[in-house]
Amino acid sequence: MSKFESYNIVLKNLTADTPHTVEYTLDDVFFQKIDSPEVQRGNVKAVVGVRKRGDVFELAFQLNGFILVPCDRCLDDMELPISYQENLLVKMGDKFSEEGETVIIPESEGAINVAWFLYEFIILNIPLKHVHAPGMCNKAMISKLKKHIARTDEEDDSDNALLDLETGEQELENLDN
Repeated sequence: MSKFESYNIVLKNLTADTPHTVEYTLDDVFFQKIDSPEVQRGNVKAVVGVRKRGDVFELAFQLNGFILVPCDRCLDDMELPISYQENLLVKMGDKFSEEGETVIIPESEGAINVAWFLYEFIILNIPLKHVHAPGMCNKAMISKLKKHIARTDEEDDSDNALLDLETGEQELENLDN
């Protein structure tokens, strides 16, 4: 039995225009099974609506919840809210493939496993920069980082990370006062 067998949606038995809904809770166990470094923990409710229209299956994904990711500034875990909707078209064919916006699944199998699609939709929601709200960073870490920042008279415009850290430091200092 596959560790993602519960994420199989059997399409070949669905009748036209009869909606079918599947719900999943994507928790720490799910993220650990995926075994990808981007997200290891979270709690996301996923609802997948399936409707057959002719020879095409429309899958409507709704994701709501949160994931835990490290803060870019202090490295502590932070909750990142997830609220996302996506549609996917699926057709039956000879072998698995993707053609633009449509996924082709083998007619002999008649099912699609949505585990990786769910994970990819979550990953697409992670912003490039993720930092705690002002004042929420680990103050001990920010203090240590302050001690190790090399300061020069000429600021390098390409050093955005240093500027972000200094902005975070100013936010912390303002809260301390």
